[in-house]
Amino acid sequence: MVLYAKVFGETPVGLNGAGVIVEVDLERGLPGFEIVGLPDMAVRESRERVRTALKNSGFPFPQNRITVNLAPANLRKDGSGLDLPIAVGILVSLGVLPQDKVKDKVFIGELSLEGVIREVNGVLPMVLEARRQGIREIFIPRGNEEEGCLVDGVSVFTPGDLKEMAAHLLHPCLQPLPHKELTVPDTELPDIDFADVHGQKVVKRALEIAAAGGHNILLVGSPGSGKTMLARRLPTILPPMTKEEALEVTKIYSIAGLLNHKKRLINERPFRSPHHTITLSALIGGGMVPVPGEVTLSHNGVLFLDEFPEFSRAALEVLRQPLEDHFVTINRVHGSYVFPASFLMVCAQNPCPCGFLGDESRECTCRPFEIERYQRKISGPLADRIDLQVYVPRVKYQDLQVRERGETSAQIRARVCAARDIQLQRLKGLGIYCNAAMNHRQVERFCKLDAACNALLEHAFNSLGLSARSYDRILKVARTIADLSQSDTILVSHIAEAIQLRTQQNP
Repeated sequence: MVLYAKVFGETPVGLNGAGVIVEVDLERGLPGFEIVGLPDMAVRESRERVRTALKNSGFPFPQNRITVNLAPANLRKDGSGLDLPIAVGILVSLGVLPQDKVKDKVFIGELSLEGVIREVNGVLPMVLEARRQGIREIFIPRGNEEEGCLVDGVSVFTPGDLKEMAAHLLHPCLQPLPHKELTVPDTELPDIDFADVHGQKVVKRALEIAAAGGHNILLVGSPGSGKTMLARRLPTILPPMTKEEALEVTKIYSIAGLLNHKKRLINERPFRSPHHTITLSALIGGGMVPVPGEVTLSHNGVLFLDEFPEFSRAALEVLRQPLEDHFVTINRVHGSYVFPASFLMVCAQNPCPCGFLGDESRECTCRPFEIERYQRKISGPLADRIDLQVYVPRVKYQDLQVRERGETSAQIRARVCAARDIQLQRLKGLGIYCNAAMNHRQVERFCKLDAACNALLEHAFNSLGLSARSYDRILKVARTIADLSQSDTILVSHIAEAIQLRTQQNP
């Protein structure tokens, strides 16, 4: 009996993994099983899972005092993925497995009572962290093999249970997973398409500009005018994700436990549409052990907020920081967590509580103070961060009778991708990939105006009472419009369209 063993495991920390040294010591005394090293409740409960799994797998369980130390001791250990390294450590301390057989190996997995290795959340970031630490062999659950095979440079094994894994450690019999490149489809064939939308040429144009430059957009219109239908089609015209973006989004969904069995990889841009009753922590992220919120789950994709004014004031105001910084910082006693939050925000709302202010077919029944109170739910600083504010008129009967299909999403997407390629070349080396992400200095560098453009923008700035932030955002939108028209310079027509799309109000 060896009495002491050291095995390597991993635990999720934020959106990354962290290495954990699992030390197991057996000593004489009354039987006991103690886990130290800042474990959470799921890790503490592993005592009974490990004990029963070892016995039901045919392995002996020591009748000694067992102490398991999870190092570093100041790092909080979360989840059930440490079951497997704890069980392996006990087998090594009993002499069932030699210590040198587990050297330079990482073990990740939850144990069932019969010894089956069950899948856990966050395997992809944990495997990536193990590779960074120089680990050569990694053992993960078979249910997580789609995530494990994305990481090259290491040998990833997926034993089904404890007996199979122990047999492999003594006499190698398992084959490592073949590396699988993360593929991102060049074209998509979604069930929804912009060709299904009748009329609404101005709104389609605004959504095309939003997709081309990554600009946030607000759709205002009466019930049934098509706001939600249009917003749900926005992802169909966004550029395909790069492999780096797809890997980053897959890591987020792995940590959040949202990878389903049929599709373990995220290679399409996320579209998140939370209900307006969502809590602050569910939107921005949080909890005792912080988990990603909707703003992070929509990273590299679209966050759609329907019934925009119905969200709580606190939830809306907390969006201001991620809209500017593209990340969220959540501080807790045990550490600070940074979650990415680079998303395109699409908001939809009625013009008034009854929804028919300015509608040609129905009269608004709201009182003036009700309309004012409703519209004031969106604060000025938050509205100032929305680049495009478009009125969505009710579709006319004649438009609904048109049988000719409009432009397809594929046709619009081709123009969007061409504009994004121009931006990528212009912004190369700056760490940003679209016009909406430019800061003030970059706006001054890439959005130069001639005398005519300056005169038009000055008139709009003074007459409409625009802010300095609005000035920059109009220039960014104008730059995107110029990119869509393949123009090297910003023209007066581009400035005029950008101003109109930012200040268009309910008629």
